[in-house]
Amino acid sequence: MFARRVPQAQIARELGTDPRNVSRWYRRWQDGGQEALRSRGAPGRTPGVTREQLAEVEQALLAGARASGFDNDLWTLARVAKVIEQRTGVAHHPGHVWRLLRGLGWSVQRPARRASERDDAAVAQWVKNQWPRIKRGQPGARQSSSSGTSPDSH
Repeated sequence: MFARRVPQAQIARELGTDPRNVSRWYRRWQDGGQEALRSRGAPGRTPGVTREQLAEVEQALLAGARASGFDNDLWTLARVAKVIEQRTGVAHHPGHVWRLLRGLGWSVQRPARRASERDDAAVAQWVKNQWPRIKRGQPGARQSSSSGTSPDSH
């Protein structure tokens, strides 16, 4: 487009970019031709952990936290950061670990809060025997007999 002398404003519209970008590209094109316009790659630091290393870390995560030496199977960002450092030698801030996990397709999971002394059999028994009585109302509680409806039918 520069060689055909297309106006920079038109180039910006056609490419959907800011005219300042086009102006910057034009200066590069004048200095080094089409080769100067080639992509220079993604900006920023080169990742410290390779895709292969991340795959190894993911396998460790899938094996569970206990398999990595922790006392329970709860993964935290700090624990994942520790596993990454042990496996790759690269230390990451826990906040950055979250970005790595999202890149792997992982999401936040919070454990359900349950009392450790909970008796599931007793809970099931209560739901079976007591809950229906409570839902119906206590014996002797006033029932609506004239309309033929109960509070549950609304």
